[in-house]
Amino acid sequence: MTAPAPTGDAPAPDRWWFRPVPLARIAVFRVLVYLFIPVDVFLTTAWAKAHAHVPTEWYDPLLIGRLLPLPTPTTTVVLVVQWALLAAALAAATGRAPRLLGTAVFLLYAEWMVIAMSYGKVDHDRIAFLVALAVLPTIGRARLRDRRSSEAAGWAMAAVFVTIMLTYFLAAWAKIRFGGLDWPTGATLTRALVRRGTDLSEWTLDVPYLLAAAQWVMLALEFAAPLMLLVRSDRARIALAVFLLGFHVMVYAGVQIIFLPHCVAILSLLPWERLTARFAPPAPAPVHPDPVPRPSPAPA
Repeated sequence: MTAPAPTGDAPAPDRWWFRPVPLARIAVFRVLVYLFIPVDVFLTTAWAKAHAHVPTEWYDPLLIGRLLPLPTPTTTVVLVVQWALLAAALAAATGRAPRLLGTAVFLLYAEWMVIAMSYGKVDHDRIAFLVALAVLPTIGRARLRDRRSSEAAGWAMAAVFVTIMLTYFLAAWAKIRFGGLDWPTGATLTRALVRRGTDLSEWTLDVPYLLAAAQWVMLALEFAAPLMLLVRSDRARIALAVFLLGFHVMVYAGVQIIFLPHCVAILSLLPWERLTARFAPPAPAPVHPDPVPRPSPAPA
């Protein structure tokens, strides 16, 4: 499902979900997503493999694990899922069989998350990345130098964008739901800095009211996250992505917490087709046939 590239930066509201997106952007983002999976398996969630060696009675599956007949994580199950996921992700990064391999990656990664999060710890930085894995196979083939635009790609990137927004908004809702006003008025950040602070952040403990004010600012920004959906031009989306990524880098520098899968999902906001266009061969010049020679007129 393709359509010409949009001529303006502000499409009609009823077209927001299907604003055409260049397929070259999808091709780059797809490679970034699939190549991140080995990083996640061996670094970010390397601890998930340890669940292969714990008693099976400790397994308390998430809701999806209770609704579906998913296998109990044994040593064999965990190792098979791990290596099958790695193989499928590397194969999908090549761009071949995008629907088949992309679907396999999504299903295997979802099972890897069930294995990781069914022992009492559930992270909230995975949902946008999971949605990206779910929607990428719906687009089909996309190449790095593909100059076409696609409404299917637009819908997929809009789904990821909305999920990124909901990650922040629902995080604020959870803070108030479970912590009440004690979250912004208490010593939330102070406790985090005492436990995980770094040389770059520990000085804030000595500044009166700074951390308390920062808690209110964080809560206000997260509740205001739906305003992100008003950002439409490529330039504004680049600024938004830089702001969000900068926020997560700052959090890591301060308390050594980084939401890597979520940061990868944020990369979907960037116009990667501009980068690939620099390396694309120039369009061939139109070839005009030589005019047919006419016989010169006969002398009178």
